[in-house]
Amino acid sequence: MPWKATKPVDLKMEFIARLRAGERMTDLCREYGISRKTGHKLLNRVERLGASGLEEQSRAPKHIPHRTPLEVVQLILAKRRRHPTWGPKKLKDVLERQLGHGLPAPSTIGSMLERNGLVDKRKYRPRHTPRPTTLRQALAPNEVWCIDYKGQFRLGDGSYCYPLTVTDQYSRYLLGCEGMNAISDEAARDACAEIFRTHGLPLAMRSDNGVPFASTGLGGLTKLSVYWLRLGIALERIRPAHPQDNGQHERMHRTLKRETARPARANLLQQQERFDAFLEEFNHHRPHEALDMKRPAEVYKSSDRPCPAKLPELTYPTHDDALRVSRYGQICVSGWRQVRLSAALADEYVGVRELEDGRWLVTFATIDLGYIGPGRSFTPLTSHPPEATKPLPMCPV
Repeated sequence: MPWKATKPVDLKMEFIARLRAGERMTDLCREYGISRKTGHKLLNRVERLGASGLEEQSRAPKHIPHRTPLEVVQLILAKRRRHPTWGPKKLKDVLERQLGHGLPAPSTIGSMLERNGLVDKRKYRPRHTPRPTTLRQALAPNEVWCIDYKGQFRLGDGSYCYPLTVTDQYSRYLLGCEGMNAISDEAARDACAEIFRTHGLPLAMRSDNGVPFASTGLGGLTKLSVYWLRLGIALERIRPAHPQDNGQHERMHRTLKRETARPARANLLQQQERFDAFLEEFNHHRPHEALDMKRPAEVYKSSDRPCPAKLPELTYPTHDDALRVSRYGQICVSGWRQVRLSAALADEYVGVRELEDGRWLVTFATIDLGYIGPGRSFTPLTSHPPEATKPLPMCPV
């Protein structure tokens, strides 16, 4: 015959049945190996709750003195729903400033968000060991500004929006976010000019290697980068296919897309209003963990290098001559035939200097472009890594 299984609740029911049949409490407790206090507790449960009182009872405390009040929980959840990209640390910092008293730890707030379905699980991505780059690390505001186009997205009217963004690397301050209907060298220059007039000039501009910031032509120059060099701004370019070199700017783009493009607005004008609201919130209200929960506006200050009303003229004191580039991108050296340089340099001046080996070095601003050889042929310098540009402006502004 199989063994007869006995559960604790069965023993309890047997104990109560024998007790009700008239057997003494003391004898039964001794037989079942329990105290008289436990025996009386079982009897009281049965009389109060019936047979269900013999089931295992919850050991959870009936009163938790440190439990977060329901009103505070609802306030945290409401703030999170208004700002879906804000994490526990940001929510805690903002609400503590509003309420004037402390809130639970960020881990507790994170558990609240997760229990209420307000946390999206991230997909696992393999970690890669970061590699050092030749880009400088900003130690103060306006040392390095980062510029890029956020990936385009379609508006409600069917047109595309291309947001151009500029941030200060040190303070994470979002200097500008301009929605455009196309990637344009001229439009990007106008946007930069407006930012320069408002905030002054940086020492360097960091960008990727795409248009309108760089090109595959001579020196990687474009009309926009030539404009920066004329203002005494050094150029920094990240490694091709390495957006992590501009990681903090890319991280801002992720938040920008989530808060302004999902869903997109009906037209470009309405979308720009959303960008402006995001810029205000990002700079003045959203705490930043990399800044010890400060707002970017609390760290950033405008540059002490104002934007000039007129572009300063480039001078080449160490060169033999300064030659004007034609509108077709050509120069003529000492009566020779014209030498083709780049259309990006049209109407600009370049410096030329004769070297000991008979070649002529051609320079624009702080960048050496190449050599004119004895055979009157131009040999460009094939690469200009970020460290090749000087950190300080060539011309005082």
